[in-house]
Amino acid sequence: MNTFLDKQNWRYATKKFDSAKKISTADLDTLKEAIRLSTSSYGLQPYKVLIVENPELRAKIQPAAWGQSQIVDASHLIIFANETNVDDTTIDSYLKNISETRNTPIEALSGYGDFMKSKITTLEPEIKKNWTSKQTYLALANLLNAAAELKIDATPMEGFDPAQVNEILGLNELGLNASLIATLGYRHAEDETQHYPKVRKSNEDLFITL
Repeated sequence: MNTFLDKQNWRYATKKFDSAKKISTADLDTLKEAIRLSTSSYGLQPYKVLIVENPELRAKIQPAAWGQSQIVDASHLIIFANETNVDDTTIDSYLKNISETRNTPIEALSGYGDFMKSKITTLEPEIKKNWTSKQTYLALANLLNAAAELKIDATPMEGFDPAQVNEILGLNELGLNASLIATLGYRHAEDETQHYPKVRKSNEDLFITL
């Protein structure tokens, strides 16, 4: 656990990436698997994860992300896009996956499916969209922790215009919405923020024991 905490102290939201340093295919595969294995409500994973490698697309996204240099300089750009309309079909597809993965009769899952549908598909559209967006934060957390374990720098970003990113990537037509961005790579030697002490609340200010 000390090693884990040491790496959490090492990581920070990198402001300037070294554009010459790239993440290896093996490490990228590990990060992708960490995202895939992330927890989510019901295990539903109501989102897609876009890995934007095309430099022209990244250049188009940069203005929509307040001109931040990480968008184009980082080794990899990850966009978490939540599904905007989870419906019965979405849940039925998930139940089919459970059935095939666990070799369980689909009929045995009908009660679970009905429960999910009663809790999810009945939500108002905006509430449902907000719920699926929250699920992407769980996946982001796994990505950040896995990146720190590999000594890969990562910057989680909410500072962008989702509507513009949706338009650039054609996400609306796919029933998706850009929820979060994460840039991955290696810190530049000139990024002064890497030397700043980490600022967090004290245990006394943060925790309440009841």
